[in-house]
Amino acid sequence: MEMSNIQVYKKNLKTQEITLNMGPQHPSTHGVYRCILTLDGEYVTHLENVMGYLHRGMEKLAEDRTYTQFIPYTDRLDYLAAALNNIGYVQTVEKLMDIEVPERAEYIRVIVGELQRIASHLVYVGSYALDVNGFTGWMYAFRDRERILDLFEMITGSRMTLSFPRIGGVSHDITDEFVEGLEKFIEDFPACLDEFDGLVTGNEIFQARTKGVGVLDVETAINYGISGPNLRASGYEFDLRKHDPYGIYDRFEFDIPTGENGDSFDRFIVRMEEMRQSLRIIKQALRDIPDGPIQAKVPKVIKPKAGEVYHQIEGAKGWLGYYLVSDGSTKPYRLHIHGPSFVNLGVFPEIAKGGNIQDAVVILASIDIVLGEVDR
Repeated sequence: MEMSNIQVYKKNLKTQEITLNMGPQHPSTHGVYRCILTLDGEYVTHLENVMGYLHRGMEKLAEDRTYTQFIPYTDRLDYLAAALNNIGYVQTVEKLMDIEVPERAEYIRVIVGELQRIASHLVYVGSYALDVNGFTGWMYAFRDRERILDLFEMITGSRMTLSFPRIGGVSHDITDEFVEGLEKFIEDFPACLDEFDGLVTGNEIFQARTKGVGVLDVETAINYGISGPNLRASGYEFDLRKHDPYGIYDRFEFDIPTGENGDSFDRFIVRMEEMRQSLRIIKQALRDIPDGPIQAKVPKVIKPKAGEVYHQIEGAKGWLGYYLVSDGSTKPYRLHIHGPSFVNLGVFPEIAKGGNIQDAVVILASIDIVLGEVDR
């Protein structure tokens, strides 16, 4: 049986274990996250997640806000994918109230949602490159993301925290200027991805740092409740947009990228391919979008009947779910958010064990967390 790196290390040199804090103020922790590393030399023998430095009590705040007033708070969960948070929440309220959203609004939601998925993945691949000391990759990714933020600004007036969807539809219709800019982006973006592949994906240093590092097998992924691109990178083909469609996703053709090895490289590759698939969906939505209203006729005061509902969507980082309880008043009685970053982070200690410190940095980057969604 082949020995692991740490076994070989221990066989040749006996050292005393030390404890090292990484974070909460550390560029490689992607926010105010802290982990306590137990090290034998440079090798990780134990890792403990420490969270709570960004906790804002979002779920409790919902109890003192009307259903509509809480929409802007959802922007601040995964603030790199604000539109998807908005869409998941308003769809939950619509499911509770049996509201039928106009066709045009559904298509607009898909376009904005998939653009947001691409923007989130661009932050991922750019920051991933930066974490392995590839600064140019960071700049290329943010160059392309900037164009998406410009498109958001055209129709929402905002760039990151959009609050664009509404209960029953969306706040603004898309404009001719937006369509023109989107068509240009659709035309240019495949070449941008190819350029990034040439710079980062095919880079031998990047591959050496990521291949075979942080391997997550399917069984472990399922046991830990891992979802989204991280699960698909382990070889499990499951995407809520296709296997449990919500909105109008059953109308679009797209593939589900999966990995073979479940390592840090596969988690990167899956997201690169997902951006190409999101572009396919946007093209179809832009082609098929009908005329018509963008907002359903809903009461001015949102007051659902007493009851409860759970709804989940395929967020940028995994399954984003909302469990909503109504007592018949204008405010939620209870709201619980299933944040994929929080769940996915749980497997970090498992797959970091046995690697060295630089591997831990790579593995954390490959999981793709955002602390606003971890702490909520």
